[in-house]
Parts: sequence; C-alpha cells; structure tokens
Amino acid sequence: MTEKTATTKVQEAQAASLELATLSDAERKRGLHAIADAIDDSHEEILAANEKDVEAGEELLAAGEYSQALVDRLKLSESKLESITDMVRSVAEQDDPLGETLAARRLDDDLELFKVAVPIGVVGTIFESRPDALVQIAALGLKSGNAVILKGGSEASHSNRILYEIIREATADLPDGWAQQIEAREDVDAILEMDDSIDLLMPRGSSEFVQYIQDNTSIPVLGHTEGICHVFVDAEADLEMATDVAFDAKVQYPAVCNAVETLLVHADVAEAFLPEMVERYREADVEVRGDDRVQELVDVEAATDEDWATEYGDLVLSVAVVDSLTDAIGHITQYGSKHTESILTEDDERASKFMRSLDSASVFHNASTRFSDGYRFGLGAEVGISTGKIHARGPVGLEGLTTYKYHLEGDGHRVATYAGEDARPFSHEEFDGEWTDASRTE
Repeated sequence: MTEKTATTKVQEAQAASLELATLSDAERKRGLHAIADAIDDSHEEILAANEKDVEAGEELLAAGEYSQALVDRLKLSESKLESITDMVRSVAEQDDPLGETLAARRLDDDLELFKVAVPIGVVGTIFESRPDALVQIAALGLKSGNAVILKGGSEASHSNRILYEIIREATADLPDGWAQQIEAREDVDAILEMDDSIDLLMPRGSSEFVQYIQDNTSIPVLGHTEGICHVFVDAEADLEMATDVAFDAKVQYPAVCNAVETLLVHADVAEAFLPEMVERYREADVEVRGDDRVQELVDVEAATDEDWATEYGDLVLSVAVVDSLTDAIGHITQYGSKHTESILTEDDERASKFMRSLDSASVFHNASTRFSDGYRFGLGAEVGISTGKIHARGPVGLEGLTTYKYHLEGDGHRVATYAGEDARPFSHEEFDGEWTDASRTE
C-alpha cells in the first residue's frame, strides 16, 4: 500500500474536521473512552515498542548525543500508561467546549445574535521526546472537535506509531482521517506551506525550533517554548516550607518544562536557608551552580551567565542571592522565558507585587512550579504550555482549541428596514439566551 503524502493527509483531516465539528459531545466522549480502553488492552505491545526507542536512546546517550533528561522523557511504564488512560478519561468527562453561547444580543424583536464556541478546525502539532504527548493532543483534539496532524520526534518513532494506530483503530467509527500522523522530517516543511488547510500550528520544543516554524509559515503559530522557571525565596518566607517547595520544583520530575531551573534567595535569609537546601539537593544528586554570593555560603560550582538562560531539563540548578524583591523581579524579567515563576513568602503584599510585576503565563505564591500543568489545572490535559499571549496562554486545554462564530436568528429581517430616513433603530440589548443546536441532541 502506497504511503499517503503529507498533502493528502492534511486534505483528509480538513474534510474530517467539518464532519467532526457536527458530532455530539456523547459521540466524541464515546470515542475517547474507546481510546482509553484500547490503550488499557495494549500495554504489552506499547511497552515492547517503547523499549526499542529507549534502547536506541540509551545508545545515543552513551555516545553523548542525547541527554539523560531526553531518555527519561521517552520511557513508558505500566503506571505511566495507566496515567495516560486516566488522562484520556478525564478529558472525556470535561464539559463540552463546543456550542456554548459566549454572548447573546437582541438587535431587534425576533432578531437575535449569538456568539457560539466552535472548533478551530485542523490543528498541526510538532513535538518531541514524550510519547504521551501524542495521546494528550489527540484526546484534546477529539474532545474539542478538531482534526489533528501529529508529528512526533524520531527518537520516539516506535512508541508514537503504535499509539497512533491504537487511536486510529479505536475511533474507526468517527470521521475518517480526523487524526493523521506524519513522520518524515521533510513533511514538516510541506505542512508549513498549507495555510489554506491547516488553521493552527502548535510546535513544542526549543525557542530556536519554534522561531523556525514561525519564520517559515503564514499559518498562525501557538508556540510552546522553553521553560526557564524560577522560585524566589523571599525575606519573609517560611524557610521550612520554602525548602520543601523548592525541592519539589526541581526534583519531583526534572525533565519537564515546569521544573525550576533557577532558585533566587533573598540576602536576608540566604545564610539560614542555603546550607540545608543545598545539602538536600545534593542528597538527591542535584548539581547546584551558584553565583559569587552563593559560593561564599556553600561549596558549589560557579554559575555562568549562560546558566541563567538555560533550561536544563535535568538535575541541575542555578542559584543566585538577590538583595530585594525588585532585584528578583529584574532577574526573572531578564532571563526568564515567561513560563512559570513562584514566590515563597508569608507577606501577601510582597507576593502580590511579585505576581503583578511579572509577565509570565503562570505566577504562583507558596506553590511549586510543577503545578503549571493542564491536568493539575483541571483542564483534563494540555496540548502544550503557551508562553505567548495570543490566543491562549499557559497550559492550553480545550478552551484554547476553540474559537467562535456568530449565529443570527431572524424572521425575514432586512437591512433596508434599518437604513435611510425612516430607519428603524437597533435595540442592541444583551440578554441571557442560549443558541440551541437541535442537531447535537441524541
């Protein structure tokens, strides 16, 4: 059987998206539960395919071509597969994001305008390393009525291929072609030119990679870039709590974009806080790199200017001592990636200033940066974390995969009635009405 071209796959996805948008929530929900059940029934096959990717990754790790963090992101396990199916079922049970009336306005008697949530259409995603990302994106695409183009990294090719086939077969009764997989690197360049068929691109990777996508397409791009996240231990912090939170933010799972990469410590508490904190990091095999003031208090490697702008994705952490809240904000503004920042303090006013002053997608008070996640936010899952501002920001769940259109309900109304010397005035009254889609009932 001849392999379909990327162009054919995108065209099929575009046709499927029109039909998918008309399905009821119950139909889409059944498809999601079918995906979860199929994954549950295929653990052995999935893990066998994943083992091939991990073995190849470990060989490249030994050769110095891969990082340990990348290999860690590749690995699946029984518990990881269970969490994947839990995620799919969680997405299934989210409120239907489609058909919701966002606003209703009465223009005149029996002339009513409704702003209604609808799918974006065809969403192209390009991601790396984590096979579970493929399932997350497909699940959110289906729940939100969007067709998806899935391009994973070659390092997870075996895992991605079997997961895609499981999804495709489990949803055989849904519009054919709603989920498409492309694998060849040259296919990426092909889809970048398909602005007439793809409505949104969501790349997940380095800033350079996202910039490449943005520079080489006219399709709107919702970028998921680096996570250079910060935790600031304020002068008014509860140091015991701060130790626990800063540890969790780095160690709980260091290979993800919401793990902390730089710890900032107020000078007033540095001497009391850093020795115990650094010792706890050492016990967890974290390599700590510090500025001159940190090195005066603890024995650590010297941090360079490059460290402050690096997403390690590993058990490495840069630490700096700052003289004030203002200095902490300045450091984050200079080096951060607008992903997630956290302040640890018992002073609510200082926390508020920190949270208002930073232009990051997520800003926390007395909580680990690891909470920056679609599932933990109650979104079911996420297709990525957007560090931009348009049209979605932070963890992008179902709402970020919808747009809207206007439905006007009239009764033979004509524009001529509202024009000329005897024009009838519009009332333009907001009201609490809902646009009813009779076709979505079952």
